[in-house]
Amino acid sequence: MKVLVVEDNPMNMELVTYILKSGGIDVTQAFDGPEALARIRDTHFDLILLDIQLPGMDGLEVIKNINQDSISQKIPVVALTAHAMQGDRQKFINAGCIGYISKPIDVSTFVGTVRSYVTGGGISPEDT
Repeated sequence: MKVLVVEDNPMNMELVTYILKSGGIDVTQAFDGPEALARIRDTHFDLILLDIQLPGMDGLEVIKNINQDSISQKIPVVALTAHAMQGDRQKFINAGCIGYISKPIDVSTFVGTVRSYVTGGGISPEDT
């Protein structure tokens, strides 16, 4: 499984990358929206974990760009964000995400949750 992690905070990126790689997942990193879009053009990903609060081009704008491309729009996107306000999850789903994982992440379930978005067709344990 190949996952693109889009996260501007170096500590969060290091943690997420470490956990996913420990779980046998191939991780590519992008630290902002333009870098993420460039990586998507160059590589096939099974899933994109996307921070919503990014500098310059925020996550919702990244999703909009992904959805405008016939190839990248087929890649499932999961919001990975500290946004925890009521209604935010639905806003991310409406924007094109298949799910939402809130930060701080639960280290014990994170890999399984990420895998479930790919193998389970977008249904994660958090959605049940």
